[in-house]
Formats: sequence, structure tokens, C-alpha cells
Amino acid sequence: MKMSRTPAAALFAFLFTLPLTAAELAGVPMPDRVAVEGRQLSLNGMGLRSKAIFKVYVAGLYAEQTSSDATELISSNQVKQVRMVMMRDLKKGQIAEAIEEGFEKNNQAQMPALRQRLTQFIAQLPDLESGETLVITYIPGQGTTVSSTSGGRMTVAGKDFADAMFSVWLGESPVDNRLKNGLLGG
Repeated sequence: MKMSRTPAAALFAFLFTLPLTAAELAGVPMPDRVAVEGRQLSLNGMGLRSKAIFKVYVAGLYAEQTSSDATELISSNQVKQVRMVMMRDLKKGQIAEAIEEGFEKNNQAQMPALRQRLTQFIAQLPDLESGETLVITYIPGQGTTVSSTSGGRMTVAGKDFADAMFSVWLGESPVDNRLKNGLLGG
């Protein structure tokens, strides 16, 4: 007896045999999962940061518990990470300006408590070339670490700092609304 497949069953069988691949946006691939200190983080979403007509970077947001709720992701005390792959050369000052602006727009009342740590964080930012990656990771109890493929690594203490950092992309006044939507899986 010959078994027949419906078109939907054949499509499902075909898709099931394909390997899981990384997500891709604007030609930039991101892994579906990353490991941070033995914990598995899943890709929550990806977005493209653009300014005027320029593509600046592709970012991927990773979390232990994914969500489409920005407030929940910002305030959650879980390991989370933003990976930014540069699509153009950026000087340290350009990166610093965007982060500082995002901090101030989304955390005005907390800025006196954050200012010194933000200054220390910004001092460690490198110049980045197209194709390089900047990774910002929050680990509960340890702090927020910035590292890049060009070298250098620094950790800043405080959950309040991590909340302010992730609000740069996910807050009420993000650096880019389309980027925020993409990071939230939209």
C-alpha cells in the first residue's frame, strides 16, 4: 500500500530535515543561542540601527527568558546580552554619544547615581571597524560587561546600571524605534 503525503505534510517533513541556522539581518548572521557562564541565552530578536541613510550596526538581543515586553526585559534579573555587529567604522566618541544620550533620555532621575559608572564605561569603549562586534552582557551579581572583537573588557557593577544600559535600546526613548521593535521580536 502506497502512502500519500499532503502538501503540508511534505513541507513539514522538508523543513524538519533542514539544520537550524542562525538568524540573519542585512547580511549579518547571529546565532540562535549563546552560552554565557554556562547559561544558555536565546535570541530574542534582531534589529538594524540606522542613522539618516546609513546602516550603523545590526544588533541581537539575547536573554535566558525571551519576551516581547521591553519593561520586563529591562527589569528582569537574568543574564542578557546585546551583540552589535558594525556595518561601518565608528569612532569611540560616536558610540559614546549614542549610549550617553540613551542613558539620559531614559534614566534622567537616576543619572546622579549612574554618572560616574557611565563615565568609566565610556572610557573603555574602543573605536570599531566595520565587521567588528561589541558585546554588552549583564550577569546578576557581577554587573555589566563590555567587550569587543578588537580587544578590551570591562565590568561595571550594579543592576541599576544594567537596567539603564538596556533601556538605551528598549526604553521609552530608544536610540531607534525600529531597532527596538526588532530586538523585541517584531
